[in-house]
Amino acid sequence: MDELVTASSRQANSANAFHGLRTVLFLVGFILLAMAGMMLFPMVVDWQSGASHWKVFAISAALTASLGGVLMVKNRLSLRAALTIRQAFMLTPLSWLAVASVSAMPFYFSDYGSVGGDLTNAFFESMSGITTTGATVISGLDDAPRGLLLWRAILQWMGGVGIIAMAIAILPALGIGGMQLFRTESSDRSEKAMPRVRQIAMVMALVYIGLTACAAVVYFFAGMSAFDAIAHAMTSIATGGYSTSDLSFAKWEANGIQWFASVFMLAGSVPFVLYVRFVAGETRAFWDRQVKTLLALAGVVSLVVGLWLFASGQFGFEAAMRAATFNVVSVISTTGFASSDYGSWGNVAVGLFFMLAFVGGCTGSTSGGIKIFRFEVVAIMLKAHFMRLLYPNGVFARTYGTRRLDDDVTTSVVAFLSLFFLCYIVLTLALMAFGLNFLTSASAAVSALSNIGPGLGADIGPAGNFATIPAGAKWLLSAGMLLGRLEIFSVLILFIPRFWRA
Repeated sequence: MDELVTASSRQANSANAFHGLRTVLFLVGFILLAMAGMMLFPMVVDWQSGASHWKVFAISAALTASLGGVLMVKNRLSLRAALTIRQAFMLTPLSWLAVASVSAMPFYFSDYGSVGGDLTNAFFESMSGITTTGATVISGLDDAPRGLLLWRAILQWMGGVGIIAMAIAILPALGIGGMQLFRTESSDRSEKAMPRVRQIAMVMALVYIGLTACAAVVYFFAGMSAFDAIAHAMTSIATGGYSTSDLSFAKWEANGIQWFASVFMLAGSVPFVLYVRFVAGETRAFWDRQVKTLLALAGVVSLVVGLWLFASGQFGFEAAMRAATFNVVSVISTTGFASSDYGSWGNVAVGLFFMLAFVGGCTGSTSGGIKIFRFEVVAIMLKAHFMRLLYPNGVFARTYGTRRLDDDVTTSVVAFLSLFFLCYIVLTLALMAFGLNFLTSASAAVSALSNIGPGLGADIGPAGNFATIPAGAKWLLSAGMLLGRLEIFSVLILFIPRFWRA
């Protein structure tokens, strides 16, 4: 009798798992249809400019729409009001992997540069784009088809929207890396909470579009062409780093354009929920602990590096402060733009930039990296630990702002940091196994996991790109980009057998 009950239970779990997978595949199909629609924009740009490259996007859009339609038709179900935790864990990596795969088609089908006809380079460029990493294998960007350049910008812009939605709606509910501290809702999971979630998402989308439009207007009046202004606005707010020029922002220096870009990169690095609160009338919304820490860190490091550059005679005072601020903000925000080869600024500067690569912006922003709040949580934990050493019988509350730090938050932060650095060590050693030197491997690993883009060294530094590294290393880095963008846990949990049996 017990064996019959066990067998029946297994069959029920299998049926539930199959139904859950079909729901996920239906949603993945819907996302692919949306990506097919986005491919029409670069197609029109190339068509209007008379470039034959528009056919590449037409074919890619048709194939992507067909695949998305098949997934939706084959898995059409009555969707529930909210995903289960298991479905959310499945949807998160599968959707990003699917989008990166279909988004590689325009690169692969093109005949331009190192991506045309090269599956490894095409997928690397696509994954780097959708994860807003910004590492590239393409050179000769100044002469590339406009449709291809726009597609790179669209990928990063869509990736920025995607990570905001995840950081606000999905990752906190999954309890990943302490993000449950930043739930936009209470612990209530019922349908009555959904209207407010949708409202918040709508306002954030409007803010995202508004910031992008503002950046485009400022860049245009500061000296960029309309096309360059739109492309760089999309990648600035998304903290992505793809440029339309091999020189990146070194091509544009006049009219304070690099100062403006620093502001927009920071704008994409703060929690987008704060914009919602500001729009709702909370005038002190940006007086937030994370934002203050981010601005203080960026300001202090920029000042130190700027004074170092000025004292060393490499730049005049204004140029030194501008170069330091722009590149420091670019790394902290994990954008990856460059206005100068900071790898040539000396060992002190290189060391600072290497450490900043781990930090990242605020949670709920488009930035990658470990995130400011996790470092703050560690600082709070260390302070409490030292106080207990001094006063063994004392009771010391651990609070983040006005909220108490529960044990599940601190535990998940420690777990995330441990797993992040474990993945970093493994990825660095794996890259070295492909013959890359230590500096290249170590900086490429943190660049992928923190979604920054350029690394350090002559090959992959701000003055180079990733075209020359081995194909196997590019696949490893692509996996690292996905791991870092999705906060590691939501990817690795799929490899635990118990996840599929429970």
